[in-house]
Amino acid sequence: MALFNYDDLNRNSYSTFSESYDSLNANRLFKSAHSVYVSDSDSFDIFLSHSYNDRAIIPALKRELESFGYKVYVDWINDRLLSRDNVTKETAQILQKRMKQSKSLIYATSENSSTSRWMPWELGYFDGIKDKMVAILPIKKYGNGFQENFKGEEYLGLYYYIDKDEISGKNEQALWVRESLTKYIIFSGWLNNGLKPIERN
Repeated sequence: MALFNYDDLNRNSYSTFSESYDSLNANRLFKSAHSVYVSDSDSFDIFLSHSYNDRAIIPALKRELESFGYKVYVDWINDRLLSRDNVTKETAQILQKRMKQSKSLIYATSENSSTSRWMPWELGYFDGIKDKMVAILPIKKYGNGFQENFKGEEYLGLYYYIDKDEISGKNEQALWVRESLTKYIIFSGWLNNGLKPIERN
């Protein structure tokens, strides 16, 4: 069992952003993204809700989630003209449309999440239109074990959380949806069939 962490995501990042990233870095990111412009007919497995202050690692997180076979929406990558700096009616309408085009919302919580203006709104809106299809993806600062429980806003305890682990009997990893350390279900079963985590010995 392993949570996602900054160290691994930084090592795997194919484009690192800073407060003063230049147009060359931005162009490299957009060319590397699987989709730059989104049409109203597109669909996504995951709407990745995150703090823009984590933008240095979000491309790597998006790519890792996609490596498991899921299509992931990140607003400033897929709809690159969207601005996260300003809360506007137009931006909110586009995000509402993209959430309706997504099967699930993954809430990437980190030390930066509490300062995000968008994340609580995205979580509340998505939970209202697609009940029980929200899960928390904790990003730890260091390491990836469960020796310390991740901490966050109290209301996040209402939702399942995401980690990655090997499939029993196979030499491959998968995403898992967990209610606890012993109660879990493979992500694809939750996403596509609405299965709930079950107790396992």
